[in-house]
Amino acid sequence: MFTGIVEERGSIVAREDLTDAARFTVRGPLVTSDAGHGDSISVNGVCLTVVDILAGGEFTVDVMGETLRRSSLEAVGPGSPVNLERAMPANGRFGGHIVQGHVDGVGTVESVNTGENWTVVRIAITGSLARYIVEKGSITVDGVSLTVSAVGPDWFEISLIPTTLTLTTLGAAAPGVVVNLEVDVIAKYVERLASIGVER
Repeated sequence: MFTGIVEERGSIVAREDLTDAARFTVRGPLVTSDAGHGDSISVNGVCLTVVDILAGGEFTVDVMGETLRRSSLEAVGPGSPVNLERAMPANGRFGGHIVQGHVDGVGTVESVNTGENWTVVRIAITGSLARYIVEKGSITVDGVSLTVSAVGPDWFEISLIPTTLTLTTLGAAAPGVVVNLEVDVIAKYVERLASIGVER
């Protein structure tokens, strides 16, 4: 489990395309400082398993085709910046919200409005995700825990402070950029429980 508090902005060093899969080499000196084989690291909000720890603060991960198709990792390659977070230890501080690293889908940046003290980013979404997103609720965008500041029928907005813009890849968000989205898992559980109750 993660919290959506990005620890560092890393980068993709190499990509090897395999049969319905890919192997990425990722640079992240902080997240590899105590990582080992089999550990979980969130890469742009996608929970991935460390295969190897390499020299120079790099690690490798295998990404199956299903994950590539459901996330923005399909389009990343050498030089792409990525948000990185280690799994939260049992005795760790819960700084964001419950983040599983299970991406529900992608959104597309529709507009970026920069103000004096914060930036408002509007993200277009599909109808299937819209029902889980509420104003003042939590959402994860490319692995970053954020509060929804406004909602429309097929979009939502997030307001980003300078720290978030500086320390994460969202500082480079521009219209047309595709981002990974994970909605609040509690909403999905409530929907499932409600549907079971109706069925019975």
